[in-house]
Formats: sequence, structure tokens, C-alpha cells
Amino acid sequence: MDDLSRLEDDITARIDAAADIRALEEVRVSALGKKGLVSERMKTLGRMTPEERKEAGPRLNSLKQRVGEKIGARKAVLETEALARQLEEEAVDVTLPVALPPRGRIHPVTRVFEEVEAIFAAMGFEVREGPDVEDDFHNFTALNFPEGHPAREMHDTFFFEPKDDGSRMLLRTHTSPVQVRTMLKEKPPIRIIAPGRTFRCDSDQTHTPMFHQVEGLVIDKNTNMGHLKGTLEAFLKAFFEVDEVKTRFRPHFFPFTEPSAEMDVGYARDGERIEIGTGGDWMEILGCGMVHPNVLTACGLDPEEYQGFAFGVGVDRLAMLKYGIPDLRDFFAADTRWIEHYGFKPGE
Repeated sequence: MDDLSRLEDDITARIDAAADIRALEEVRVSALGKKGLVSERMKTLGRMTPEERKEAGPRLNSLKQRVGEKIGARKAVLETEALARQLEEEAVDVTLPVALPPRGRIHPVTRVFEEVEAIFAAMGFEVREGPDVEDDFHNFTALNFPEGHPAREMHDTFFFEPKDDGSRMLLRTHTSPVQVRTMLKEKPPIRIIAPGRTFRCDSDQTHTPMFHQVEGLVIDKNTNMGHLKGTLEAFLKAFFEVDEVKTRFRPHFFPFTEPSAEMDVGYARDGERIEIGTGGDWMEILGCGMVHPNVLTACGLDPEEYQGFAFGVGVDRLAMLKYGIPDLRDFFAADTRWIEHYGFKPGE
């Protein structure tokens, strides 16, 4: 049976030479398959004498077992190598950023807030914020709204249910309560803007129940209307990116300022496009005035020593004018097509 040793050596060499699972399977079939070399030798046992079978049987069974073990061991090695190659080929470095184009857009209101804050910051103003839910004192009383004023009525203001003492909280109708809170906490000189959301019972093409405002406040000992006019004109030039603006102040009434005015800006219309700073038409742009002495007194400041000016402008209106947006209601429609068209890519 010396040929069994040569057969084993030959099969072992072929097992070791198998480069992959498929080649190894071919070796297994040729050795241990139905018509394999070892299987054919096993078939000869039936033609042997009992004495020959007694000697050859164990040797053939042992050969079959050793070949099977060698094939199994080689298979384990090949599978490990194949897995290692696959892992290397399909490896993904999760520490690298995914190079996908940005899909989000910055809302025009957010963009205008950022622009306004940057312009006034360059003038030395600081940003102050306050709560959306206010009480009567900060929203009305401290701002010189008398009892029975129309702004206090249900049809203008979103009131909450009365408390046990009869008082009612409300959604602020302007960001002026931030001015009140600032004057109560800080000593002049004060130079701030108060950006934020405000709420009123109103809804049409140019009004929504929730809208956005930026109000400004300057309190010092020698502040006057000239300072107010210069500040607002400088802001409009910077915001609309024009060299000159035409403005006019019309007398108006606000409870919290005296004298009060509405500021108009000159503009020209070119089709659907509005050009600020040129032309012979006028557009109301904001309300303003000198802070009323009663407001200073309510906030603990002496009106004989301090005076100041305040102004308020609608951020949504500024966005409509600068970026040609026709309908205010679309600002809040959550339409991805609208934000895709009017929104801004980060970094623009």
C-alpha cells in the first residue's frame, strides 16, 4: 500500500495549492467524491480477502479521515483570508465627512434678523431678548397704554384665561416689553435692539397672527430726534445697500413715544420690483419717536435727567421689500418649494 502514501502526498499538495474555496472544493470532489481517488480505493475492499481487508481497511479509513481534516483546515484558512480581503475592499472610513451638497436653506426672516443685528452691532447696539408670554404691566401699563385702550381688547390681543386674582397673561403684541425690562435692570446709557416674535389677531396678505419685529431703544442724557433720524437713515442705507435714501417723518400717535412719527422712504417701482432710495413714491417703513416721559418714570428713570428714542420695524416686511416676496402668509406655509426658491444657502 505504498501507493497510498504517494496518493496522500499528491492530494495534500493539491489541497495546499488551492487558492480559493472553489479550487479547494474541486480537490475535495476529486479525492472524496463518489468517484474520487480515495472513494475508488474504498470500493476495492469488497474484492479483497478477509486478511487483506483487515489490513487495508484501517489504512484507507485513516487516509480518508486525514484528507477530510486537511481539507477542513485549508477551508478555514481560505475563508479567513477571503473575509479579510472583503473587509479591506469594502472598508469605509467613517471619520471622513460625507461630501453631500447642502440641502437646507436659511429662511428669509432668519437672514434679515442676522443682517439687522449685524448693522446695528456696527453702530454700537447690543441685542436683548425677552419672553413671548408677557403680563399686562410689561406689555401695556409700563408703556403708557391707558385702561380701555383698543390694543387691550380681545380682538387685538391673544389673552390667556384669567388667573385667580383676575389678571391675565398674554402673547406679547410687540417687543417693547424687552425695552421695559432692560430699563428696569440696566442704567443708562442704553443702546439696544430687541428682535423677536410678536402676536396679534390679524391675518391677510400683509398681516399674520404671528410676525417678527426688531425694536430699538437709546436712552441717554442728550438724545434727540436728530440722532433718531440719522440712525434710521444709516440703517436703511446699509440694509437696502444703497448710497442715498429719501425719508420723511409724518406725525403720528403711539402711547409710548412723544413726539411720535411714522417714517416713509422714497421708492420707485419697476414692474414687480421695488427700488428703495429712488423715485417719487413714498412707502411707510416703520414707527418711531422719543420715549414718553411716563414710560421713563414707570421704568424708574428720571425724565428730567434722561431722554431717548425708540423705533420698531417689521422684519417680515423688510424681507418682502428686499427680496421681492409678494405674500406674507407664505412665510409660515412650510412649503419646501418656497424655501428652496426664497431661502439662502449657508454661507451665501
